[in-house]
Amino acid sequence: MNCKPWTLALLSAGVISLPAVTQAEESKEAAPAVVSALSATTLGGYIDTSAHWNFGTGNGNLPAIAPNGASGGTKADGFNLNVVAITLSHPAGEGEWAAGYNATLLYGPDAVNYNRSFGTFASGSDFSLKDTYVDLKAPCGNGIDFKIGTFAQPLGYEVYETGNNPNYTRSYGYEIEPTSMTGIILAYTFCPAFSMNGGVANTWSPGVDTRANPPKAESYKAYFGSLTLTAPKDTGFLEGSTLTAGAINGFDAGTAGTKTSLYLGGALKTPVKELTVGLAYDYVMASAPGTANPSGYQNAIGAYVVFQATEKLSFNTRAEYMSQSSHLIASSGLNTGKAWEISEDVSYQLWKNVLTRIEIRWDHDATDSNSFGSGLDNVFLAAANILYKF
Repeated sequence: MNCKPWTLALLSAGVISLPAVTQAEESKEAAPAVVSALSATTLGGYIDTSAHWNFGTGNGNLPAIAPNGASGGTKADGFNLNVVAITLSHPAGEGEWAAGYNATLLYGPDAVNYNRSFGTFASGSDFSLKDTYVDLKAPCGNGIDFKIGTFAQPLGYEVYETGNNPNYTRSYGYEIEPTSMTGIILAYTFCPAFSMNGGVANTWSPGVDTRANPPKAESYKAYFGSLTLTAPKDTGFLEGSTLTAGAINGFDAGTAGTKTSLYLGGALKTPVKELTVGLAYDYVMASAPGTANPSGYQNAIGAYVVFQATEKLSFNTRAEYMSQSSHLIASSGLNTGKAWEISEDVSYQLWKNVLTRIEIRWDHDATDSNSFGSGLDNVFLAAANILYKF
């Protein structure tokens, strides 16, 4: 047994005994491989809560539109536990053939019932998985990253995690795009200014292990890809600005046909250091040959303005317009053919690791057909969002 000088000093002082040192050394030498693997695993996540106040009284004034609170008003006029997310991850590392994994476990109503299901394993379950995949690196060119499993948001300006979006409520654009897919996605960076990703998934429809209806289950898959430009260092105030364009095509269980999603969006830095401007355009073409409605469309265009007043205080504004074919209204969860919304969000980090913000949102039915609640063309929401990240 080899004893280091500080170990000998502890032995002589009687603080530790020789059998204890011997046992520790033997345990270290005999440590199973699984212990070494787990030592590199990180644990993180967040707890997302909210309080909603929908202007007006009575159930007749609950908003029926999904982004303005949960569909059916299940979050209206009360306090809510949105979701608890726990992430276990092992980064792939820097080796030529490095491997790792990520697993995000979702618990709570938002796990499967809000802004499109990620897939559930039992009827009525409040548990699901998100971004749960094996992460692989291959030494081809600058290195190719592969993710095999289920992954979220291959396209779009906003993401599932409310704390990573400029606004608390989600956009129309988020609602009409697929939120999760099961398959394989690869990413490649040509240079700091130009990168791409692409892959193959089971379906366009969201959900863990979702399949296309027979007889297409074996032969029909969804395909997607995107290109991203990032302004390099020598572009002055534009440094860090991004522009992304991409597409997804595949089977959609909601319409029993196919859908093709097109996306163009980005975030632009401005001469005012604290000010960032964003733009997102989502367009979806739906096709269901042989049905009463063989084709249709959905589109949403949104503008974002983020002003970071101080390190802790920010003001986030979103304005958006949405339109869609009438026969897609029911499957989309957006209860009108045309609408626009404005959301104003004030965020302040009062406590460490805690995101606190207040949002006011106004949705307007542009068809003037009283699609919101009971005979309403306008619905208003005041919401507070308290989110703890660990």
